[in-house]
Amino acid sequence: MADADLTSPLLSPDHIVLTVNSSVAHSADGNPYRSLGCDDELLVPPPATLDPFRNGTPTVAGLYEWTKTVLCLPVALLRLVLFGLCLAVGYVATKVALEGWKDKENPMPKWRCRVMWITRMCGRCILFSFGYQWIKRKGKPAPREIAPIIVSNHVSYIEPIFYFYELFPTIVASESHDSIPFVGTIIRAMQVIYVNRFLPSSRRQAIREIKRRASCDKFPRVLLFPEGTTTNGRNLISFQLGAFIPGYPIQPVIVRYPHVHFDQSWGNVSLGKLMFRMFTQFHNFFEIEYLPVVYPLDDKETAVHFRERTSRALATALNGVQTGHSYGDTMLCLKAQEAKQENPSSYMVEVTKFEALFHVSSMEVVDFLDKFLAMNPDPSGRVQYHDFLRVLRLKACPLSAKIFSFIDVEKCGTITFRQFLYGSAHVMSQPGFHQACEEAFAGCGGAVRPYIVEQELRDFIQPVIISWNADEVNELFMLFDTDDDGRVDKNDFVSCLRRNPLIIAFFTPQPKQKEFEGNGVIEVV
Repeated sequence: MADADLTSPLLSPDHIVLTVNSSVAHSADGNPYRSLGCDDELLVPPPATLDPFRNGTPTVAGLYEWTKTVLCLPVALLRLVLFGLCLAVGYVATKVALEGWKDKENPMPKWRCRVMWITRMCGRCILFSFGYQWIKRKGKPAPREIAPIIVSNHVSYIEPIFYFYELFPTIVASESHDSIPFVGTIIRAMQVIYVNRFLPSSRRQAIREIKRRASCDKFPRVLLFPEGTTTNGRNLISFQLGAFIPGYPIQPVIVRYPHVHFDQSWGNVSLGKLMFRMFTQFHNFFEIEYLPVVYPLDDKETAVHFRERTSRALATALNGVQTGHSYGDTMLCLKAQEAKQENPSSYMVEVTKFEALFHVSSMEVVDFLDKFLAMNPDPSGRVQYHDFLRVLRLKACPLSAKIFSFIDVEKCGTITFRQFLYGSAHVMSQPGFHQACEEAFAGCGGAVRPYIVEQELRDFIQPVIISWNADEVNELFMLFDTDDDGRVDKNDFVSCLRRNPLIIAFFTPQPKQKEFEGNGVIEVV
């Protein structure tokens, strides 16, 4: 062998051959999102221990309750008749009060308000039929001139009826309430402010209308339930900002339903069952407490800080805590319940906190749940690797395994919705994600034309994952081509990656390595 110069490298600097154990060849870099700036380890917080929506007595249980239910059946029938009669009389009186009234932008004329007193008294009789023979009050409502806005926690359908009787306020309600038989007509008489919580334009318009009506003493005070949905009344969930943006003094109000055997919160109980349980009780307890008015500190106080001070006053009076849950969590829980999951509440992620952390909307969170449920989770809520690949249109390969392992923080071979959601949102929130989407589209042919076709995606993907065949690439292309026209423009491409952020790993630089199964050799270039 010729003598080697001591200064000569033993190996060429651009070509190194290493012999290693083939079982660890795939773990050269287990983080497929390093180029985006992701940390090596995904942090998924544990589920919240509180469920603010769970009803404590969803069914009739115990000898006492069964005996009371049977004894109250004749009384329940009489109460049902009273309820129907009061609803009918109130509906007729409301129709009379609304007849010929076209100017809905201005306050209701006084004579029409006097007619509505009939409906308000019918509302009190309806409360009586539900077992609320007396109602305990603490404090007094502040004059409308001092506090034009009232905010209250929301537990059941009972407190809106009470507020209608006691205060006859203007309420802010979902547009869907208008179509409820009988009730929709009565709500319209309250000069309701309709809002679509999923449309930013509708929310902005509702805030303008709240401010307009709060500024005019001729309008009734404005009542809002800032939680946006009902809870079990033991804690508060996150408040929406609508009541606090106008910057007017607000009177917080707490409602309570003390009970031993029957939890009157709407929670996860159907309306029919809840009404039946109320009809078959000797008496249902209802308490209301008017708290001191909360004033804005000054013109520079933000709506967020004003909201925090008000919610703190309510939570203190309630002797509870405020969680990060929102209406979005009820949507998640309902979808999981429809999918026959053993523990639907485990799918709640405290959407408000999640939105603030990753800047992802509640509707996007719901879309992620739809995708996860399509992966056919078992009753305990866990998804297998092959179902994960099936829904994302991926093939089993080393990179797919890295993606699954990245979100499988427990390393047990299955993933939960919380892990899938946090992993997807974590990748999507990286500063390099949007640029990676742009570069991926350009690399697939978008730099030449405003769209890409399947052949261009195949030419881009197959050098990265050599083992993919044409049919498997076609499956991935169909994920992008939602309208099935054989073309994917830039907006559709980026939107698809936002809906499926985990697959961005196939379009970002990965460590280049050639893997040879069986011989334990990796050639690194």
